[in-house]
Amino acid sequence: MISVLAIGLVLVTSLVIGIYGVRAARSTSDFLVASRRVSPNWNALAIAGEYLSAASVLGLSGLLLKNGLGTMWYAVGFCAGYVAVVALVAGPMRRSGAFTVPDFAEYRLGAPRLRKLCGCVVLVIMLLYLVPQFKGAGVVLALVSGTPYWVGVVLAGMVVSGSIAAGGMRSATYVQAFHYVVKLLFIAIPAVYLVAHAGADLRAQALHPEWGTHFAQTTPVEFTVDTTFGLDEPVTVTAPDGARVDLEAGDHTVAEGTRLVFPAGAAVPHPEGLPDLGGERWSTPLLDSGGYPLFETWSTLLAITLGCMGLPHVIMRFHTSPSARIARRVAVGVIALLGLFYLFPVVYGLLGRVLTPHLVLLQGTDTVAVVLPAQAVPGAVGTILTALVAAGAFGAFLSTSSGLLLALAGGLSHDLFQGSVPRLRLAVAVGACVAVLLALPAEKIDINVLVVWAFTVAASTFCPLLVLGIWWRRLTLPGAAAGLAVGGVTATGAVGWSLLLPTPPGWATVLLAQPAAWTIPLAFATMAVVSWLTRPPDWAEHAVLRLHSP
Repeated sequence: MISVLAIGLVLVTSLVIGIYGVRAARSTSDFLVASRRVSPNWNALAIAGEYLSAASVLGLSGLLLKNGLGTMWYAVGFCAGYVAVVALVAGPMRRSGAFTVPDFAEYRLGAPRLRKLCGCVVLVIMLLYLVPQFKGAGVVLALVSGTPYWVGVVLAGMVVSGSIAAGGMRSATYVQAFHYVVKLLFIAIPAVYLVAHAGADLRAQALHPEWGTHFAQTTPVEFTVDTTFGLDEPVTVTAPDGARVDLEAGDHTVAEGTRLVFPAGAAVPHPEGLPDLGGERWSTPLLDSGGYPLFETWSTLLAITLGCMGLPHVIMRFHTSPSARIARRVAVGVIALLGLFYLFPVVYGLLGRVLTPHLVLLQGTDTVAVVLPAQAVPGAVGTILTALVAAGAFGAFLSTSSGLLLALAGGLSHDLFQGSVPRLRLAVAVGACVAVLLALPAEKIDINVLVVWAFTVAASTFCPLLVLGIWWRRLTLPGAAAGLAVGGVTATGAVGWSLLLPTPPGWATVLLAQPAAWTIPLAFATMAVVSWLTRPPDWAEHAVLRLHSP
């Protein structure tokens, strides 16, 4: 009940703050970029609040628990993305005077048709990114209140679309700045308390993965899907009817709905295809899901770092600054705020390996940050800590979703149909409905998998367009269109295939699941080669000069 009240308080406060911005959303400029009058401090807080999504608050801890220490590279990539933004994009994009990435494409290359193509890419990226936010909201609300998964998905969609449709970018700025503070405090305070409460022995187990993992207490495990797992040593478990079942060392398969109770001290089974929680593969400092850790790590870092540069809602944010110089200052402030936050999700993943290893068997690792406090500190204190984490997680879903919906509305109305403020508000509602419908069947897909998919598409489409459009005057309309099409189709198709279709073993699995290492160079090369074979517009040199002139 306390968790539900905490989430409700965050929801109501978010709506009140969002409605406050209604009076300031009278024109397209007001709605999309807050008339370019957002102060640097507010803007940095808002961008950090928008950027820290479900992938940061829940997904990073869950991936660390499930796949090992190498997943900490995700935090590095999320922060490094803003270094690339400061160096290559922030100032020139602000000088362009555009509201959105498609606006910039039309300004740079003078082609309304390219604007339409960019608007379609915006829709793909924003929907891919919105789905895990709503998925996280459904999972957390179901966990703390017992409501069906779809209730949290629909509730998050209604609250976010309502506040954004009312006040636009100014509302989003205030709401997201508030959410960053909520996320930082509500994730950091329980993390610090859990570390202090854990004791020296538990902290030692968390920091020494090679010690292996055993159930700390008698633990019931209910398998929600057909599961194959391995046991390193025999164990006697208890069935629901009270019968004792001896499981020998080796591989075992259980049917969906099976419920087994593992005794305290029993070694945690390791599901097929995942690293042992205390094994060498779990402890390696590289991402390793397909047997090619160095390639997978580099590919993921490329997707996250360059994808940040191409995310439409990130780029849109810099147009709210009064000048290019202030836009760069804002980006530097965001890096500091992100670095501070990412100190804490790691705590939940490491302690979860010792206290909640059964979440790996349950395929519920995304919930470790919410489940862990009550497991580590039973009683009233654990309940309060759970409420704080749940409210902080909901703040993450709401703040990121608001920025994504705003960019999605810009793609639908401003870029594709040249709409007015009423049409922008309608586009927000339509985009939210589509994202909710897509999130309903996505309950079993890891949050970070969906987020990295969005980053990969952004890195393979808008990153080449922005980098070459800002720094290379030879870019042409056919080159940009060809690169966008090739990058978008290959990135979307590769990751979609790895999720929805069987993949052949070996290199093919890694190349499809983490394709950024080849889709990004392919998109850059396509834009460059086609541009060399065609003639740039007459005003190209003047357009590039404007992007770099004070």
